[in-house]
Amino acid sequence: MWHVLASCVSLLPSAPVQAAPTAPEVELWRLDCGEIEMNDASPLSDAGSYAGKSRRLTDGCYLIRHGKELLLWDAGLPVTVRGAPIDAQPISPTLAVDLPTQLARIGIRPDDIGRLAISHYHFDHVGQAASFPKATLLIGARDWAALHRGTIPFADPHLLAPWFTGGGKVDLIEGDRDIFGDGSVVMLATPGHTPGESSLLVRLPRTGAVILTGDVVHLEAQWPLSAVPIWNTERADSLASMDRLQRLAANTGATIIVQHDPADVGKLARFPEPTR
Repeated sequence: MWHVLASCVSLLPSAPVQAAPTAPEVELWRLDCGEIEMNDASPLSDAGSYAGKSRRLTDGCYLIRHGKELLLWDAGLPVTVRGAPIDAQPISPTLAVDLPTQLARIGIRPDDIGRLAISHYHFDHVGQAASFPKATLLIGARDWAALHRGTIPFADPHLLAPWFTGGGKVDLIEGDRDIFGDGSVVMLATPGHTPGESSLLVRLPRTGAVILTGDVVHLEAQWPLSAVPIWNTERADSLASMDRLQRLAANTGATIIVQHDPADVGKLARFPEPTR
């Protein structure tokens, strides 16, 4: 009997073999979102590490392509400082070229950006957000709540007008968020600089893991100094977030990109080339 059944089964049509789904390709571009001359860098440490010193900061934004989807991380300085000369003010920002102009070089229009993920609410990270009004805004829930409570130093809700008052779609982030559901692009909760600050972990197929720090630190030198800026909202959270990113990088082999440190610009491919 068993031999007969086996023979019958062997005559049945076999189910088609399904190939394993191919993981979407992930690419990362660094975009120039301005420079900030800190003629007085003392605010970068509440322990006096930068007293009497000056520092030049870069302002990086980052485009991530996940298959056919596009995500922009941070939106840089506002266009109102485009072409502004560096002056003797304690903090002097300037912008050479806006985001839409840069994206056009690689064939991308503002409306192609499906998600705009913001590390935190400061003007040098949301400055050109309104150029992408159709994108879903991803922002820390505690940052969003703080913006609605009233005036905050270095923050201007008008820069987020399409979402703040214009009815744009907002996705409030609590804790970590796996944006595409496959672990390739993850917002990491790193509060301290602001209440709802996030950093971004990007896993690239060739380069490996990359961590974009937001403003957990402004310079690589702040890691060993444990230098907490005077304007951070919570000192203990700031130190915990520094520790988290350093441990995560050590455990995963990730490359840390300090978004404001000129020394870290060269860790990624030069625009318009992507890092893969």
